Amino acid sequence: MHSEYPPTLPAEYADIEFENNAQRLPLVLCLDTSSSMAGQPIQTLNNALMEWTRELHDDVSLSYSVEVAVVTFGGQGVAAWRGPQLLAPRAAVSPFVPAHTFQPPQLTAAGVTLMTEALELSMHIVAARKAELRASGLQYYRPQICLVTDGLPTDGTGHLTDSWHRLIPVLADEQRARRFRLYAIGVGGITDRGEQVLQAFAPKFNARLQGFPFRELLQMMSASANAEQKGAGDEVFEKIFSQFKTQRPAWES
Repeated sequence: MHSEYPPTLPAEYADIEFENNAQRLPLVLCLDTSSSMAGQPIQTLNNALMEWTRELHDDVSLSYSVEVAVVTFGGQGVAAWRGPQLLAPRAAVSPFVPAHTFQPPQLTAAGVTLMTEALELSMHIVAARKAELRASGLQYYRPQICLVTDGLPTDGTGHLTDSWHRLIPVLADEQRARRFRLYAIGVGGITDRGEQVLQAFAPKFNARLQGFPFRELLQMMSASANAEQKGAGDEVFEKIFSQFKTQRPAWES
């Protein structure tokens, strides 16, 4: 799936809608929109995305440096969104949108959990965006990818699969090289096995949360982005994430 996207993007998208040469921070929300998210969970996610968008627009330090892309896995298979616009699989358009103009998609829940392919696409669009920024002479902070799911990886027919194992050495190499920072968050009724998958993906930054605390999760991503801009050390990010996890009881639904 991810190989269908071009490794580089057209020049006209290299400096999308920014008014200055601020250092960029690509941020990918890799979101589970499979059928298990139907009803209140997907509505809670949509509401949280709208509130977070307003906060991004009001945050001077983030609004002109953060670039947001959304990847979903569910009824549309694995999909990339450019703001509210669903992109065709081979669209030669960057899914990243400057935070100050970002508007979230209206997500619906259906289909299966192609988690492995969605994470691969997320990594691919980050690499492509970094290449574009370098080609344009623009600097960037370490990108962030946030994977959010309430289930286990499946294949296209909805059957559980172990294909996610192929990501483990790749993610380990990417993290060692500091190419991006990955957060892997389990919500709702995610099982012990589901938690183990997330732990394998992101050994330092994984969490299993009761309910669907999407609002707090997105605020944590903003806090992490702010820390990245300030050149914080790893211990700061670990503290931010630890505080996010320990607030869990207040979010139980």
